[in-house]
Amino acid sequence: MFDQPAQLEVFPTDLQLRRIDPACNMRRFYRLSVQRDLFGGACLIREWGRIGYRGQVLIESHDDEGKAITALMKLAAVKRRRGYCLPPTLIPPAI
Repeated sequence: MFDQPAQLEVFPTDLQLRRIDPACNMRRFYRLSVQRDLFGGACLIREWGRIGYRGQVLIESHDDEGKAITALMKLAAVKRRRGYCLPPTLIPPAI
């Protein structure tokens, strides 16, 4: 019962990416999070910057959670094309 691997979310609401390139002295992070707001909508919270520093935050309002998750997935695909990837501790083990 407890030894079964955890099931991955089909549509994640939190995502943390990073891009590390020692040759260019580049250590960056990018966090995406979908959270409900007080008015029945959803917000996509984007945070990015250099690892170890505070970074910048941008909040995008969406009509519902589905649209916010769609925006998260599109933005994550763009960031992965630019070289961002999941941290090694968050990569699921191979079965």
